[in-house]
Amino acid sequence: MERLLFDLSIAIERGKENETSPYPPDLKGKPGAYEFTSRLLEMNCPPDTILKQGMMPGMDRIGKKFADGIVFIPEILIAAKAMKAAMTLLKPYFDNGAVLRKGKVIIGTVAGDLHDIGKNIVCMVLEGAGWEVFDLGVDVTKEKFLASLNEHPESIICMSALLTTTMREMEKSVTTIKQAFPQTKIYLGGAPLTSDFADKIGADGYFPDPHSLSKHLTGNL
Repeated sequence: MERLLFDLSIAIERGKENETSPYPPDLKGKPGAYEFTSRLLEMNCPPDTILKQGMMPGMDRIGKKFADGIVFIPEILIAAKAMKAAMTLLKPYFDNGAVLRKGKVIIGTVAGDLHDIGKNIVCMVLEGAGWEVFDLGVDVTKEKFLASLNEHPESIICMSALLTTTMREMEKSVTTIKQAFPQTKIYLGGAPLTSDFADKIGADGYFPDPHSLSKHLTGNL
């Protein structure tokens, strides 16, 4: 069973979705994340163990490589796709409470900004780490963030922006949310942002990559 968990982590790290997926070329025709997860469930491996000892280590390693500049966005997206394939088999266990989520995250690209690649990667990494993610999409107004937070008041907020022209909208959203929910943690991401900017507008932190955000959230449970 330990070997299968390790193989699952490698399949996710390298982006091997299933047996029929052609990528990566050296693993063509071999089992992928979907098959390894299926086998583990057939062996009555606890779903929580599959998540924590199989899926999360794989996503953690590829996330660290991305943060260190060893791999780039395409590799992250492929790894996330493999993780998502495995997650389809674990979803029923999340739904019935057999596997507990770490918490809830509301995420969106702020109003006026339509960029979503970075946000989508963060969503996949956090889901793979065991968080329940509510993706509001792009061009998200402060009213939409508030509406989602009213529905899920215990959530953490993550905001993304790629355009410098939308950083002011991010500031407005942070201010509005903090006025209504002062205890809510708000974290920022996006190329033009900095930790100083996050501090200036009253956010709780800035993270340059999904790996560092996931590590921070998990370390503060």
